[in-house]
Amino acid sequence: MQVTQLDKEMAMAPILRQAYRPMFLFGAIFSAIAILLWGLALSGTLELPVYGNILFWHSHEMIYGFVVAIVLGFLLTAVQNWTGMRATHGATLGILALLWSAGRLLMLFGEGLPWWLVMSVDVALLTVAAILFARLVLKVNQTRNLFFIPILLLLAVSSALMHVGYQFKQYEWQTLGAYNGVFLVTLLMSIIGGRVMPMFTANGTMTKKVLPIGWLESLSIGLLWLLFAVHFFNLTLYIPDLWLGALFAVAALAHFVRVLRWKIWLTFRVPLLWSLHIAYWFIPLGLALLAAHYWGAEITRSTAMHALTAGAMGNMILAMMARVSLGHSGRPLQPKPIMSLAFALMVIAGLTRVLGVSVWPQWTTDWLLISSYAWTAALLIFVMVYVRIFLTPRADGNPG
Repeated sequence: MQVTQLDKEMAMAPILRQAYRPMFLFGAIFSAIAILLWGLALSGTLELPVYGNILFWHSHEMIYGFVVAIVLGFLLTAVQNWTGMRATHGATLGILALLWSAGRLLMLFGEGLPWWLVMSVDVALLTVAAILFARLVLKVNQTRNLFFIPILLLLAVSSALMHVGYQFKQYEWQTLGAYNGVFLVTLLMSIIGGRVMPMFTANGTMTKKVLPIGWLESLSIGLLWLLFAVHFFNLTLYIPDLWLGALFAVAALAHFVRVLRWKIWLTFRVPLLWSLHIAYWFIPLGLALLAAHYWGAEITRSTAMHALTAGAMGNMILAMMARVSLGHSGRPLQPKPIMSLAFALMVIAGLTRVLGVSVWPQWTTDWLLISSYAWTAALLIFVMVYVRIFLTPRADGNPG
């Protein structure tokens, strides 16, 4: 980087120097507040003037508000390392963050607003982000990461489907749009997890890196693509439950073997590692619970899906934010001790939402409230520990 560019970089507000800064910070704050509001609404303490209804708002905003913010923060930061080209920053990043914020405000306070207005702002975020990402990977013809572009666009389509389903009173479309998003993000977690977790584990535990097995990697990722396609095209209406259950069971087994090979038992002294491993273990759990649901067990599809959302996504997002924020801000990969409490609280949030509700359904409301409060506390700890990192320059004096 030339001196003139460095001067320009250092004159920029730190929060606008890399996408992870505003998107992680705003996303974490929003999710902590949104889940707290959801818990208060569940308990009857609070009524919210949300767009749609409270269930629609909750399911949409956790996926297309919170999770999407973190996905965009990660991808629009990582793409700079992948391509060697300056990623989204400055005014462009500020506009993207404002667009995301506008969508969240419209969803939270949008009761009575035209549905097309809310949908347009919401869908524009992912579309713009896909363009910003695509211009870099296409410019250097980096085929390995091209698949992120259709994933971002498919997320935009799935979010739009939820809005259209709400407008035309088609609950099945709303559910389909939400589940599409869950399977797409699960696919992302699986792909990125496979790239980084063996390396992180080897580096953090000073052990030999576990090498991938080609057929197992292809099977694990391929089955998630297949499950997404089955739901995206609504083929669950035509495939017998016995076959659907078998498909989920095979996917669960593949991901169980995959994550088992990464040796979680080596990581228990390293919070940045065991938090990632436990997050991934929720993926085979969720797939297994979906198999059980389709085979007739008394497990609701919603509970099974929450193993992938409250379990896998919540825990992996927190663990990745904690690690990425340290690494990209020029700090040692040693989080403050209190982050171990945050990681544990997020695990509790996932387990109570899934296993608590499944094993003791008579106390469902209590489990949901415990889960929501644990989730909120975990993210508030993260915000308090990391806010200074997002708002100040890199510790090593480098740009970014």
